[in-house]
Amino acid sequence: MRLTVIGTGYLGAVHAACMADIGHEVLGVDIDAEKIAALGKGVAPFHEPGLPEVLGQAVGSGRLRFTTSLAEAAEFGEVHFVCVSTPQRPDAPSADLRAVDAVIDALAPLLRRRCLIVGKSTVPVGTTERLSARVHELAPQGADVEVAWNPEFLREGFAVKDTLRPERIVAGVVSQRADEILREVYAPMLSDGVPYICTDPATAELVKSAANAFLATKISFINAMAEVCDAAGADVTTLADALGHDSRIGRRFLSAGLGFGGGCLPKDIRALAARANELGVGGAVRFLNEIDEINARQRRRTVDIARDMAGGSFAGRRIAVLGATFKPDSDDVRDSPALAVAAAIHREGARIRLHDPEGMDNARAVLPSLDYVPDVEKACEGADLVLHLTEWSAYRRLDPVALGALAPARTILDARNALDAARWQSAGWTLRALGRPAAPALPAQQAAAGHLSPVYSAGRG
Repeated sequence: MRLTVIGTGYLGAVHAACMADIGHEVLGVDIDAEKIAALGKGVAPFHEPGLPEVLGQAVGSGRLRFTTSLAEAAEFGEVHFVCVSTPQRPDAPSADLRAVDAVIDALAPLLRRRCLIVGKSTVPVGTTERLSARVHELAPQGADVEVAWNPEFLREGFAVKDTLRPERIVAGVVSQRADEILREVYAPMLSDGVPYICTDPATAELVKSAANAFLATKISFINAMAEVCDAAGADVTTLADALGHDSRIGRRFLSAGLGFGGGCLPKDIRALAARANELGVGGAVRFLNEIDEINARQRRRTVDIARDMAGGSFAGRRIAVLGATFKPDSDDVRDSPALAVAAAIHREGARIRLHDPEGMDNARAVLPSLDYVPDVEKACEGADLVLHLTEWSAYRRLDPVALGALAPARTILDARNALDAARWQSAGWTLRALGRPAAPALPAQQAAAGHLSPVYSAGRG
């Protein structure tokens, strides 16, 4: 089929490349000519594992090309996927739909034959109905141009896998024809047994919002328990393991730490609460406000614990920050808990050296006042305190013996509960983690004299 993908940000670039990968002819559309030129050469505009390979192959095959012309897209496409962003409004907690509305207002008057518009952006319930009325008003073909909603469920760091091998496909449609078109689009996935859920547009819109709200609730629940564990001297990691064995609960997303961030969960739970208020049922999701507050409190608690570990004040203290992105395997720093903590301690006078494997350019654009360094060794050299704020696999592989020679204070806060505490403590480090009892450093198992082993353990990936 001939598909257009309008918007080549994170969602659009991944969707366009993957749809071409499964055999469709795809035309990507964006107003950013520089981005379009780069994509046309197979250059990914952001860090996402697997995307450069899929994008390069799709462009090289001729099945994927890009344009800045909506008129060309209208002429080309049988199905038009709308993949523009829906951030939080600057003046309210609700979703900002100006980009979605702008696409519909610009595209609809150009549609002179029967086709299907498919929204993939995360939107408030009721959006498809509103946009359908607008399309029927503007499109020369009128009601022959249908609008459906097909929400995405991508995890940053796994977006290519989640697109090519999704856990489910949800289609919100108003006609059998729209259902048949989407089944044809996703035929390779359906033939592999991927569940396909055909429903009305309102339900499809709510599926994505509800999924993110549930995940945020699960994360904030275990973080709330971490605070209780800190007060009671209990271990939240063991607690989570025990809860996870209950098949009704499960262990995934039940890891206590610094909390969630990024461009989806924070703004989506606020948008859902705002929409529920508009529908007159705000009381049903009032708990989402507390979920948001628990998440924010984790950042404040991390700063408080770090301050205590630094001797009661950050003024003049040398702090190594490991991690800037909101999660590993991404260069995304939007609403990053790690960057929020770094900014807070910097405001209190800390001298920060920050390292991140992929996100330093984006972090520097947001917070240019920090000292960004190219490697962990430089970040930790002479540090009074090390903060582990994003759980990159490279940080889990660090050699605490070698690192201890660079940071003689040997004090670390594992705000992600991802490090092997016993290993660090046996190397002479004082390690604290959210929701786990503080333990003193054990005698170092390796003398610092002689020579240092590599900071990254030899023989590991």
